[in-house]
Amino acid sequence: MRTLLAMALALGLLVVLLHRRVRVGRAMLCSAIALAVLLGVGPGAMVRTLVSELRDESVGLTQATPYLFVSLSALLLGVNVLGAIMQHTGVSQRLVAAMCGLFRSRRAAIAGLPVLMGMLPTPGGIMLSAPMVRDLGDSIGLERSRQAAINFYFRHQWEPVWPLFPAVPLVQGILGVSAFSVIRHNILISLVGVVAGIVFLLLWGMPPKAENAAPAPRRLYHHLRDLAHAFWPIALTAGLYAAFNIPPAGGIIVSILGLLLLHKVPRRRWGSIIKAATEPEMVLLVFSALFFKLNLQAAGAVPEVVAFFQEVDMPPALIVFLLPFIVGFLSGVTMPTVAMTFPFLTAFIGTGPDAKMPLETLAFSGLLCGLLLTPVHLCLPLSAACFQTPLPKIIVRLLAPAILTALIVAITVHLLL
Repeated sequence: MRTLLAMALALGLLVVLLHRRVRVGRAMLCSAIALAVLLGVGPGAMVRTLVSELRDESVGLTQATPYLFVSLSALLLGVNVLGAIMQHTGVSQRLVAAMCGLFRSRRAAIAGLPVLMGMLPTPGGIMLSAPMVRDLGDSIGLERSRQAAINFYFRHQWEPVWPLFPAVPLVQGILGVSAFSVIRHNILISLVGVVAGIVFLLLWGMPPKAENAAPAPRRLYHHLRDLAHAFWPIALTAGLYAAFNIPPAGGIIVSILGLLLLHKVPRRRWGSIIKAATEPEMVLLVFSALFFKLNLQAAGAVPEVVAFFQEVDMPPALIVFLLPFIVGFLSGVTMPTVAMTFPFLTAFIGTGPDAKMPLETLAFSGLLCGLLLTPVHLCLPLSAACFQTPLPKIIVRLLAPAILTALIVAITVHLLL
């Protein structure tokens, strides 16, 4: 019970700091320090835990905290730089015309923009596709809160499966399973989520099509070329990770270099572009999330909390769904939620070859539902500001697809187990 109270207080501090607009990395660090104090974890215990982790033969290099820190930090910074280069070279802007030209359906075009740009998960990256969706939505007379909901919802459908999102390799590291295993099981969340989004966000509320709304004719080749320019760096990075287990950070570096050379960006400008896009706050966020996780390990908190839940006789499946949902809803951030909750859930999910991956899918669906509905999630207030629409109206539009996704995933997991 002491551990649960310490977790609640540390998480409450995180929520208060985020509401006071403290940057997420600094807020997470304060929360992790508070947790260490509340659990009585000192520097000596932290060092012993790290040494024990490195010496443990059952923990591979990719699961070790130092490796996770380096790889996840490089990934976040690299993705940010890649997004900045795409904007600098005009690739992002040309994507709108390409999508409208390739898809005759307005529904497909307006949902396809955040889907494609969502494959590049820059922090606050909702703003990459937001101007495109807003321009297209205004041109067809679509209500602003629906525009914002479409942009936000479809962008986040990649989160359970796309290896450029740090949560995916972090789940892989915590559970000690392959990337393919995580992606293969979590694809259910994305597929159901897309269908739910189509049903509740696209099928209704679309204004009648104007006769003069068709874009100027352009060769198919030009649309495909613009799409390829935007998509190949993302596809290359994901392909290298899925096929050859090359860390996403490595693929991102290759893609950055290729994009700079392909668009003949002068070398004298490379440094300024990279420097402007580099965000140290993201490194602090990674450090703080792993620091939080290490505190739980050093204090032996995982078995204590699991024992408590077993004593109150709560169904394991309910724990697996609710814990990530609650933490995700309260914190509004994916990677720290994984770092806080999945170490606890390993007692129910298992690790390595013994991992019950359908339960991992259930846990991640809980996390995603919490993130989709919380006003704490940075992307939602950003969307409200960009689309100039009330935040509650966006959340109301997201309720039905989020609930339907959770129900279908829960039923499917129950049938599989």
